[in-house]
Amino acid sequence: MTRTTLDALPVPDGATAAAALEVAAAHYSPAMLQHAQRSYLWAAARGTADGIPFDPELLYVAALFHDIALVPVFDSHTVAFEEAGGQVAAVFAAGAGWPAARRTRLAEVIVRHMWPEVEVSADPEGHLLARATATEIVGREADSYPAAFRAEVLERHPRLGLAGEFLPCFEAQAARKPESSAAGAVRSGLAVRVAANPLDSLT
Repeated sequence: MTRTTLDALPVPDGATAAAALEVAAAHYSPAMLQHAQRSYLWAAARGTADGIPFDPELLYVAALFHDIALVPVFDSHTVAFEEAGGQVAAVFAAGAGWPAARRTRLAEVIVRHMWPEVEVSADPEGHLLARATATEIVGREADSYPAAFRAEVLERHPRLGLAGEFLPCFEAQAARKPESSAAGAVRSGLAVRVAANPLDSLT
């Protein structure tokens, strides 16, 4: 990946983006809020460096809401967290005046962040968010970002013990919803991969 800086990335600052950040800040813990913001930064940096055209506002709102259904007030005991989160985000987007097709795209991006792979030509925002969240949680492709950029991201948005907070959330999802993607991740050794995330050794 080529050298980039945080300030060079397209970070939306319109009314919808500001409202999304306000809602996220009101409901996430500090660690989860920083996680959501870093997810956007990894995704935007990847898209910029790889020449992948993406919609910054769509990707930003999706990144902020992708884990919203892990928050107790939005948690569903029957629906996979990414499905529930997609619907919460779509309701938010309706209030923001987004048309139906754009709300559907937002929900799709959030659902697909849990897919093993998202085809970039079919869904660039889903592709970028899926890769970014894998970087965030298990450190996949972390070393492909320049060291200076990684340090800049982690300085501005510290991890704040994310692993110790995130893993129990997923394990609770797995216990209640054994057919969910979260349960599949837990069964496949998520705890080991989270513990080995190199991003946590940089903070």
